[in-house]
Amino acid sequence: MNDTHHANPGYALGRLRAAMDTLERHPDAETRARAAGKVARWREVLAGMQSGALRVGARAPVEGTPAWVTLDVAHGGFATGRLLAEGALRDHERAQLAALPAEAPGETPRERLNIWLLSDAGLGQLDELLRSGGYRVDVPEEGALLVVAWLLGRGESAAALELIELLRPWMARLRFYPRPAPPRASSASVHVATAGEVATRLSAARPQAQVAAMNATLRIWNPLADRLVALWLETVEGEPPRLEGGAVEGGWPCRRWPDDWGARRKAWLRDFAAAEHRHGLTGKHAHPKSNFQRLLHALERCADGSKALRARDVGALRRALANVGHRHGLPGAPGHDALRAEQARIGARPLHAHVAHALAERLRALPADEGIGDLASIVRPIEAEESAKVPEGSTVPEAHVARISRALEAPAAELVERGVIGSAEVLAGVLPQIGARVAAAQITDPAARALHEALYAAFRRRRSVLLLHLERQVRFEELPWVSALDVARSASADATETARATLGDVAQLALTAFPHTILPNPLVRELGALAERTDVDLPLVEEVAADIFMGDFTSKWGRAAGVACELLRGSLYARYYDLPASWVTGGDAERWGRRVDAAFGHLCAGRAQEAGSDGSFVAKNGATLEQAQILTTHGLASLVARLELDETMRERGFELAERSLRWAIEHQARPAPHAHARLRATKNAAYAWRQALFFLSFVPEARQRDALGVIEESLAGLEARAKLEPALLGLRDVLDGHRFDSAGRSPSGGRRLLGWAVGSHWAL
Repeated sequence: MNDTHHANPGYALGRLRAAMDTLERHPDAETRARAAGKVARWREVLAGMQSGALRVGARAPVEGTPAWVTLDVAHGGFATGRLLAEGALRDHERAQLAALPAEAPGETPRERLNIWLLSDAGLGQLDELLRSGGYRVDVPEEGALLVVAWLLGRGESAAALELIELLRPWMARLRFYPRPAPPRASSASVHVATAGEVATRLSAARPQAQVAAMNATLRIWNPLADRLVALWLETVEGEPPRLEGGAVEGGWPCRRWPDDWGARRKAWLRDFAAAEHRHGLTGKHAHPKSNFQRLLHALERCADGSKALRARDVGALRRALANVGHRHGLPGAPGHDALRAEQARIGARPLHAHVAHALAERLRALPADEGIGDLASIVRPIEAEESAKVPEGSTVPEAHVARISRALEAPAAELVERGVIGSAEVLAGVLPQIGARVAAAQITDPAARALHEALYAAFRRRRSVLLLHLERQVRFEELPWVSALDVARSASADATETARATLGDVAQLALTAFPHTILPNPLVRELGALAERTDVDLPLVEEVAADIFMGDFTSKWGRAAGVACELLRGSLYARYYDLPASWVTGGDAERWGRRVDAAFGHLCAGRAQEAGSDGSFVAKNGATLEQAQILTTHGLASLVARLELDETMRERGFELAERSLRWAIEHQARPAPHAHARLRATKNAAYAWRQALFFLSFVPEARQRDALGVIEESLAGLEARAKLEPALLGLRDVLDGHRFDSAGRSPSGGRRLLGWAVGSHWAL
C-alpha cells in the first residue's frame, strides 16, 4: 500500500469537539451520556492516528489486525481500534465458563472457551446448536467454530484444521462461538428494528413534565380547588360575591358556620396534603398570589371557623371568591360541572410514557432479536393487570404504534407502503435480511444454509471503513470460515433466477418508492451484493466524498457511463446534460493496484469547468464527481437496462418525475439556517431534478412538456421562484430543441441546474 496519503485527523477532531460541546451543554441527561461515549471513541481514534496504531484509510486500519476482523467504526468510517468480537465477557460466556472443567486449558477466559469448544464435548454442543438453530451470530467471528464443527461432521477434517490454525492466534481475545437463543424461523419478510430494540426505546420514555402537570391540574387540583371554593361559599351570607365593574358585590364570607364545617375543613386539608405529597403543587395553584393560595391560607388560619381572620383577611377572601366566579364560574353554576367533567376526562388519560412502559413489557415476551409477526396483538388496548398507572381499555397512541411498527415483520414493499421504511437508507438497512436468504439459496444442507444466512446477515451489519487509494471493502467471501463453507454450495439455476428476480424487485422498489433520492451508498452496496449472486453484469457506482476524492475513477465508472449513454441516446436527459453519444471504458492505467479509466476522469474534469474555477479543492472535487454521477446516472441506467425495468419507467416515469420535481422545489424553497445548509439543499435539489429528467426520458414528449406545468404550479407564490426560474427556462429551451453552451446557459437566459459550484452558485 502507498502510505503517502492519510486521512486528515481534522475531521475526527471536529467530531470530538462537537461531542464535547454536547456533553457540556445539552440539557438532556441521556443525550449527554451518549455524547460521553462519542467523546471516548473519538479520543481513541485520534490517539490511534497519532501513535500509528491506526492507519485510517487502509483496508485493515488497525495495526497487526487482519482485514477479516470486525472493527468498531465511528462516523465517517474512522476505526477506533476496538474489535467488536473482543470486549468484556457476556452473560452466556460467564455461564459457560462456570460449567467448564477446572483443568480446561487456556490463558484467558475466552481462550479457555474457544479451546474447550474444540473438544469432543464442545463439538457436541456446537453440533446441537447447528441441528436446532438455537443460536445467534451478532458479529461474523461468532460463527467460525460452528463452521469448524460442520466441516468435521461432514468429514472435511483438513479444511477444519486449516481454519483452526488461522483462528488460533486470536482465540485468547475474540469470540469464535455464538450466543445461545431460541431457534428462528426463516421468513420472506423483513423488519427495520427488533422487538428488543423497540422495547428498550419504549422503556426509556419519560413523562413530559408539562403534560404531567396539566393532567394533575385537571384531575387533582381543579376538583380540590372547587371543593375549597364550595367550603368557603357555605360561610357566605347572601348571594355569592361577584365582580361588578371591578368592584366586589354580593354577600360576605365568614358570616355563618355550618355545624360540620370544621370537620370538613380538616378533611379537605388532609386531602390537600396527600395530593401535594404525591403529585407536587404546580402551575397556577402554586403561585403565591393566586386565588387558590389566598383561599388556602385563609382556611389554614381559620382553625375553628370564626375568630382567626381579621376584617381585611375576610375582605381578601371575599375578593378571591369573586375572582374565581368571574374567571371560571362557581361550583354548581350553569356549564361549570360539565366543564369539570370534560377536564377530568382529559386529565384521566394516561401519560404516553406510562403506556410505553406497558407496551415494552408486552414486547419483552417476544424473542428480543426478531421482529413482530402480529402487530395487532401488541397494540391492542391496555388490560387491567398490565399497569397500575394506565386505566383498563386505554388505547395505544398513534406515535407508539408507529414506533412498534418498526419491528413489524412484513415484505419490504408493505413496510414502504406503511411508511415504516421511509427512505432509501432504511431500505438498505433491511436488505441484508433478504440478501442472506438469497446468498444461502445454493446450499442444500439445512444446518449449513441457516449458518450461512446468519453469517451473511452479521457481515452486512459491519460498518464500512474509510478507504483511500481505491481500496476495496472486505468482501463476505474473504472471511476464512465463509470460504471454508463453500463446500456446501452447489450450482443451481433456480437459485440464480431467484437472486435475479429478488434484485429486480428490490431495485424497482428503490426507484419507485424514493424517486427523488440518489441511490445511497449502503443501498448500492446491497444491490451489488445481490447482483453477485446472479448472472447480471451490473456496474454500480457509489457516492464519493469530495474531501477524500483523489482524482481517479476505476473502470466500473466508465462501464456504467457506457450503459447510460447507450440507454439514453437522444433522450431528454442526454440533451439536457450533453451526454456523449457513446462511451467505451478504457481501463488503461493502474493506480494502487487497480485499473482506472483515465479518459473518463479527464472527461469529468473538463465538464466540471462549467461549475467555475475560483473555489476550494473540495468544491472542484465535488463538481468533478457530480459530472461522474451525471454521466453514469448514478446507477439508474444500469438498473433499468440490465434488469429490464424500462417498461416500469414508461408506465410510471411521469409520476416519478413529478414527485421528484415537487420535492426538489420544496427542498430548495425551505428556509435554511446557515450557508452550508443552503448549499446542501441546493445540491440535493439538483440531484432530485436530475432524477426527474431521467424518469421523464422514458415518457412521450407531450408528457415531458407537462412537467413544465408541474414546475410552474410548484413555484407559484414561492419566494424561491427567482432562484429556480433560470432552471425552468433552461428546461423549456431544451424541450424546444436548444442546447446549453459551455457555461451552462440556454438561449432564453436559462441555466443548467447543477448541485455543485466552484465559487458562488447562481441559485443562491
